[in-house]
Amino acid sequence: MKLIIQIPCFNEEMTLPATLGRLPLKIAGIDEIEVLIINDGSTDETTAKAREYGADYILELGEHQGLGTAFRAGLDQCLRQGADIIVNTDGDNQYYGEDIEALVRPILEGRADLVIGTRDIDSIQHFSPVKKWLQKSGSWVVRKVARSSVEDTTSGFRAFNRESALRTIVYSGFSYTLETVIQAGSSHLRVVTVPIRVNEKLRESRLANSSWQYLKRSTATILRIYAMYNPLRVFFCIGGFGFLLGFLLGLRYLYFYLAVAAGGHIQSLILSAILMIVGFQIMVIGLVADLISANRRLSEDILYRVRKLELAKEPNSSVVSQKTATKASFVQSQR
Repeated sequence: MKLIIQIPCFNEEMTLPATLGRLPLKIAGIDEIEVLIINDGSTDETTAKAREYGADYILELGEHQGLGTAFRAGLDQCLRQGADIIVNTDGDNQYYGEDIEALVRPILEGRADLVIGTRDIDSIQHFSPVKKWLQKSGSWVVRKVARSSVEDTTSGFRAFNRESALRTIVYSGFSYTLETVIQAGSSHLRVVTVPIRVNEKLRESRLANSSWQYLKRSTATILRIYAMYNPLRVFFCIGGFGFLLGFLLGLRYLYFYLAVAAGGHIQSLILSAILMIVGFQIMVIGLVADLISANRRLSEDILYRVRKLELAKEPNSSVVSQKTATKASFVQSQR
């Protein structure tokens, strides 16, 4: 059983040593533990620090592409390296490395495909009241959308078994946390949460410049991913609301025309017709989007099967051949 711990990094030369120093060297049930650093276009000495502190692999993305892209590239590389379990953690030493053993335990016991570490948000002192409220509110929304019980949907401390990693597809370059929870719910993966601890803050978050910006981008991600997996429901709700509003305006016009025998109100009739036509068109678009969604699901299943076949035929890629007998780091460029 092989575990690879992947760490997406962007200018983490100051925090990466502490992160690497807390990672476990042995876990019961795991035969081999390796560490992959995904260098997302860092301009500091992140790569040098990764080599110095014992990272097994270093994947260079060349230029800064975003956390979601770095996570996706790392996941793919871990699969190529033959990982049976993949743990993702942050390079800013936010999460306790010692909790990785608890994180992978449900997978080792066959109880989960995806395990998400749950932070005690209320006890994190460096989170402002506004940020705590946003974290809880956002997690509640994602739970409703994904129909899951994940309490901390923004936690990046996660463990994937090989099957769930093969099925995970990240579309956003911004982040992966919310998207993968919604996708796991739609793919009927077994998701388990475990309580985890956090370290003291060593730097400010680079994911967004402010809570407001993070809220905007996260909301857009949730809406886009939910609409991608449930287009018929989304478009029927929007179109149905418009159609119903137009229908009610039409009834209002008929009431005044027949019961009150009052003239005018032609504006209500015109607006009613417009709303009903537009609402009906939106519902038709929903039907087309649902057909496209079904085709996308087939494409994702084909991609899963192709990736599985490719990795089965080539369990050791050219990347592995660059790894020396002394288990030194290697660098691969990816554009």
